[in-house]
Amino acid sequence: MVTITPDELAKSAAKYRKDLIMMPVIALATSLMHMTLRVGIRGKETVGELDGDIELGPYSETRVDETGVNVKGRSLETFFGSVVKNFSPNSVVKSIYGDVALSGTALTNTQITQMVLAYLAKKISKNINKNLWSAVQNDNGTGTADLFNGFDTITKNEITAGKISVEIGNLKEMTAAITVNNACDTLKAIYRGATDELQGEVTKMFVSKTVYNMYNDDYQASHGALPYNTAFKKTFLEGSDDQCELVALPNKKNSPYIHLTTKGNMLVGVDQMSDVETITVEKHAAFVVQFIMAMFFGVQFESISPERLYVAKLFVA
Repeated sequence: MVTITPDELAKSAAKYRKDLIMMPVIALATSLMHMTLRVGIRGKETVGELDGDIELGPYSETRVDETGVNVKGRSLETFFGSVVKNFSPNSVVKSIYGDVALSGTALTNTQITQMVLAYLAKKISKNINKNLWSAVQNDNGTGTADLFNGFDTITKNEITAGKISVEIGNLKEMTAAITVNNACDTLKAIYRGATDELQGEVTKMFVSKTVYNMYNDDYQASHGALPYNTAFKKTFLEGSDDQCELVALPNKKNSPYIHLTTKGNMLVGVDQMSDVETITVEKHAAFVVQFIMAMFFGVQFESISPERLYVAKLFVA
């Protein structure tokens, strides 16, 4: 018979606090491998971007360059979120691990409590990853979708503010839908629409699984007989000299945008370094305890300059 007490749960939560706090970050691995994680951020961290120009011309004793140098700031903001969940340790353990986990005498109370806490933390992280692009910050909200502004939301806001635009050179307005018959040419056209500076960088093109699958199908139909076409799965965009990686993420589903940028420009901010972020387990009532978690989280583009970011707004009929 396995008995779990609130004291043991609380003790386990304290012992494994740092590991459990890291769980949301670990479960974001599929996205974070293409992005840049910044830790130690509570609230805002602002990065200044220099903007200006100067040229060396023929010798002159009187010519003075009067043009200015500007510093444009962008802030990565993390928002403080929390959750409290009532649960019965025995029922949660049974639903997750079943009879196999309950039948072994080697399964101690500490092992059970650690697994329960890790499971709940991973569920939280799954929802963070799911909303990485689409979240819209709302202080009156109740879920992860309300906690922070996702990359697509930030993009939409910058387009509305006129800071991402066709005129500036960091936006392409699509005039036709992407299909299985034009996906290759369309993605190549997006890439070639970016600045030469951005094309000169090692970049990532973030697309939905649907767009990625259409690209693979179109490529195979068009290039199936070519000797260098040795695999169906395509990692890099054709014509980019393997400079542009195609990144198809499940959380990009239904996204209205395709993003071309560098890994260093995609920022994911967390704290991870302060005692403000906590996981505790406390007694709530007979046979019921509370899982309590609080943490900082947010995302941002380090720069939206055309040399760092190019956005394609998908066509909607």
